[in-house]
Formats: sequence, structure tokens, C-alpha cells
Amino acid sequence: MTIKTDHFKTFKNSLYNCFSKELPGKRAHIDIAPLYRKGDIENLSIPSDAIKSSVLFLFYEKKGEVFLVFIKRNIYNGAHSGQISLPGGRWEKNDKDLYQTALRETWEELGIPSSDIAFAGRLSDLFIPPSNFIVSPYVGIYPAGKPPVFTPDPREVAEIIEIPFSFFLQKSVRENVSLSIGKQKTIIAPAFVYNKHVIWGATAMMVNELVYQWKTIAL
Repeated sequence: MTIKTDHFKTFKNSLYNCFSKELPGKRAHIDIAPLYRKGDIENLSIPSDAIKSSVLFLFYEKKGEVFLVFIKRNIYNGAHSGQISLPGGRWEKNDKDLYQTALRETWEELGIPSSDIAFAGRLSDLFIPPSNFIVSPYVGIYPAGKPPVFTPDPREVAEIIEIPFSFFLQKSVRENVSLSIGKQKTIIAPAFVYNKHVIWGATAMMVNELVYQWKTIAL
């Protein structure tokens, strides 16, 4: 399924419409979670000291298609070092709400002004035990006409990864991949693999819910 630029207005209307439907939440998360996380997602209670944070799915048109932007994190001493993620980060006291957090982080990491982004919807919160973050995913749309110009912050962003949304809508798009996590620990986990970029774990779970939600409008 390819979503062409000349249908971008229709795409936006469809996106708004799909967020009028009930969210699948845990069902979508568990569907693509690593085996060791499935039980946690179903049963784990969120700690009272969980760190509030948010991320942004940013839709835009480019080369005749609808794209999403991801970032590859720099290598650092932390749970998500070097991983592919969505722009975002922790809530700060000056943020009026978690959507504002996602917009601020997108500006800081990618240089996209908040005023250029239109709100489209919100997905289900997801708790990430290794970092103790409770993540609120938001969905935004960049205006039609031309793609955004990214100005990545080199302190946080090692690489910008642009992926057509249609990629995630293909059948059999997921793969089981071998991943090294922690010290000398290897797991097999389901993931989206685009041009050798591996999207797994929490980011894959949030993407999967977005795909589930989009497909509600086709039912």
C-alpha cells in the first residue's frame, strides 16, 4: 500500500478518523513484544516513581509518499544506547503537558518548530522497565507541500531515519532478529527491519499500535 502525495489531504482526514476509534493498547504492544516482556505488559503495575515522558510520530509527505521520521540514538551509558527511537524525552516542569514535551523534544532533537506541527491523536501509554519511563506517544502532521528540513542535535542524534508509512502496512513486514542487550545477553525478538535499521522493543510496540489503529478505518 503506497500513500501518494496527491492523496495527502485524504490521508490526514483518515488519520484523524482512525483516532476516533478505541485504541488497542496492550493487545498491539504484546503482539510484537519480545517474549520476556509479554508477561510484564499484561500484568506489570506502573511504579509510582516512573518518569513521565513522551514521543512524537511525525507524518509528512516526501517524494510522493507519506513518511515517518525516526532517530538513531548516540552511544551512551544508558538503557537505550544506540537504539532507533522516535523523537522525544522526559517531561520537564516548564512543559504544560506531555504533548508539549513531545513537541519540545522534536524541536531540540530535529529542529522542527512546534508551530509547524498539527496535532492528530494520541496512542496508549507504555511503561519501559529498563529505564523506568512511562511513555505517552503522540501523533502529529507536518503541513503538505514540502518535507521538513531536519537539523539534528549531534549530542543526541547519530542518524535520521526516514521510513515510508506504507512500509509498516505491508504483510509479513516483521522479522525475528538476534539482539545483544546488557552484558553478554542475547535475545530473539520480533522487529521491523528497514534497510538494515532494526526497530524493536518499545518503539516497535508503539509503531504496532499506530498500525493497528490505522487499519481500523479499513474494517
